[in-house]
Amino acid sequence: MTDQVPESTAQTDADALDDEAGPTSGSGSNTKEDRHFVTALARGLEVLSCFRSRDKLLGNQELARRCGLPKSTISRLTYTLTKLGYLEHDPELGRYRLGSATLSLGSVMLSRMDVRQVARPLMQQLADATQAMVSLGSRDRLSMIYVENCRSEAALTLSLDVGSRIPLATTAMGRAYLARCGEAERHEIMERAREYDEYAWPNVRRGIERAMEEHRTLGVCCSFGDWQPDVNAIAVAFYARESRMLMSLNCGGPAFIVSREHLMDTVRPQMIRIAERLSAA
Repeated sequence: MTDQVPESTAQTDADALDDEAGPTSGSGSNTKEDRHFVTALARGLEVLSCFRSRDKLLGNQELARRCGLPKSTISRLTYTLTKLGYLEHDPELGRYRLGSATLSLGSVMLSRMDVRQVARPLMQQLADATQAMVSLGSRDRLSMIYVENCRSEAALTLSLDVGSRIPLATTAMGRAYLARCGEAERHEIMERAREYDEYAWPNVRRGIERAMEEHRTLGVCCSFGDWQPDVNAIAVAFYARESRMLMSLNCGGPAFIVSREHLMDTVRPQMIRIAERLSAA
């Protein structure tokens, strides 16, 4: 178990954030004023990104809602993506599923993440020692996506796995990313999180600011019941040496199994050492 709730709720929260946050996860540049920005390509990619791990089939109407585009535009995009193999059309239901072309892209991306092969045995060893779940994630808009996951056989764990996503601004994994990323990227993420929920933003901002201080003084970011009252987790972010991709390493579990003291006194120094090793591997 990590800094999350059961899969259905965690996925819904994170997906709602990304659906609301818009099509890009870039550095905050104004794409409307960028003459090099290809809007048609961005819209096609946004259609593909609408599919979450819980979605088997989506229709044009749902895709239009998630993308914020007219249904007529979505119809042209889904037709084109189907012709190219990135979508498959179910004629009986009139809906679409991801095609095999997207599988090849995802598998190539994961295979190029050499850090996963180095990290997995270290993560599994930590999971077994802590009776928790240890996860490696990277950012997608206002979410963190799992790219590797290790569970202890003795642990009560969630069904979240590679490809699952969790909210960025309210979890230990996401806050660790915010604490380590560049100032411009952090400002852009925080602004989008504020726009998503103005009412919740003051509490979210305080949690992020506290995480920044924790990162400076403790080397990790913490979430002790911040997002879910019965879950404890800590996380540390690092830059993978080969790709220079910023990633977060998370360890957590149910509060009655993984105490705050255990995470801070025992797990924290091990996680910091693992992150240092991965950043140099």
